[in-house]
Amino acid sequence: MSSPEPPTGTPGPDAPTWPTQPTYSNLGEVRAQLLPSKACRPRAPGPPPTDPQPLPPPLPKKTLCRTRSLPTHRVPSASPAPAPAGQPRRPFLGSHSVDESQAASDKAWSACPPAEPRFGSLDTSLGAPWYDLHRPEAMRTMLEARQLEGVRAVRARLRARLLGGHPGPCQPGHGFRLLDRSPCVESGDALYYRMVRVGDEAWHMLAAKVSKPGAEEPHPWGLQLQASLAPHFNLQGLCGPVPEGALPDVPWRGPVVLAAEVPELTVTQWLAEAGRRQRPEEFPWVVAVLLLQLTSALEHLEARGAALAELRPENLLLVAPRGCAAAGPPRLLLADFGRVRPRPPGPPGAHALQLGRLLRALLGPAEPCASPLAAGLEALAARLGRSRPSAAQARGALQALLWGPGPELHRQGAPLGPWLQVRRALLVLHLAERASAGEAPGLEDWLCCEYLAEATEASVGRALALLWD
Repeated sequence: MSSPEPPTGTPGPDAPTWPTQPTYSNLGEVRAQLLPSKACRPRAPGPPPTDPQPLPPPLPKKTLCRTRSLPTHRVPSASPAPAPAGQPRRPFLGSHSVDESQAASDKAWSACPPAEPRFGSLDTSLGAPWYDLHRPEAMRTMLEARQLEGVRAVRARLRARLLGGHPGPCQPGHGFRLLDRSPCVESGDALYYRMVRVGDEAWHMLAAKVSKPGAEEPHPWGLQLQASLAPHFNLQGLCGPVPEGALPDVPWRGPVVLAAEVPELTVTQWLAEAGRRQRPEEFPWVVAVLLLQLTSALEHLEARGAALAELRPENLLLVAPRGCAAAGPPRLLLADFGRVRPRPPGPPGAHALQLGRLLRALLGPAEPCASPLAAGLEALAARLGRSRPSAAQARGALQALLWGPGPELHRQGAPLGPWLQVRRALLVLHLAERASAGEAPGLEDWLCCEYLAEATEASVGRALALLWD
């Protein structure tokens, strides 16, 4: 829209008068030209108005925010607007915000026609088209699949949180600082000192692992295996040796390697100090969680064709898991790679006897009023010595002791498939209730998700047979 140029001469009495105020329009393309003049905007040449009037305030910038919506049913309109001839009406799918800065891109955006609506997308995203509502079996199958998918998604996210932030190997530009001159933990073969590694973008708390004087010479095969392993939640990870000259004044001599996690206790120290302070009903649970993590580490070694020659509790380290409450169970790390050897040919249960002895040492003398979990651990310790199961089979038995099913279902011969489905549904509800209360899931929740995400009827049946047959 434009206005005629002002007359050059004096207008006559009958000449039409033009308005002195600018005309406003809602069109974004011409709005900037029709706004009142500003100091930085040159005014078009012409005589000043003879009868000035106060200018209205400038129009505020308006941003049209429309919500993208998908109707679930059509509502008939009383007076529908006619569509242009030969052009079908396009349904509204959404819009974007419009202001003066977007005037140049409006034409390009409007040139792209919106996609056709998908009125069934809400139902198909749930995996349940409308015709399946009349088929209860199909609906139940869909819900079971979604529950399993949800458990696996929670497991992956918790694993990323618990195992994330691995420091990685040392680089030439890193700086190092020793925090304490006394070791934070003394294990069977090594001393651990807390130190900080500073890089260009981040710093990490690490542990300097120093061999104790007079300790047994570590086997090089096991050390090479440790250096080649990918990060594992229950295996000690290394970040390489400390560069020479990086720490001039240190309380040790000789080469030192950096461990990715700073230990707090050994299993032997925990048993002597913190373990006996646990309440009697909680102590077997923590023992089972610790042994479950140990079997996970041994299972990983067995899959790589390796075996631990001697399982010593003073070389099993305990670390506070990242992002978990201090009152929860600790994270266990297998650090004794100096005693790792190639697994000899034969039955897979290379660690069964050692696991049984360690379990009995952790439980101590049996109490007459033991809990069902403590009785189950005693039964597992006896089966480890007789049946010689692999670390994976022992791990499955510990999972069944912690989260079910119990011996009653095994004696009744109940089907395990429905039990798994109900257990997964209850786990999802449990996590949702805790999340609504602001509680973050912890290490036990992740271990339970691992169990229910991997378990099958066959694997649970084998675990129950190992425990109770």
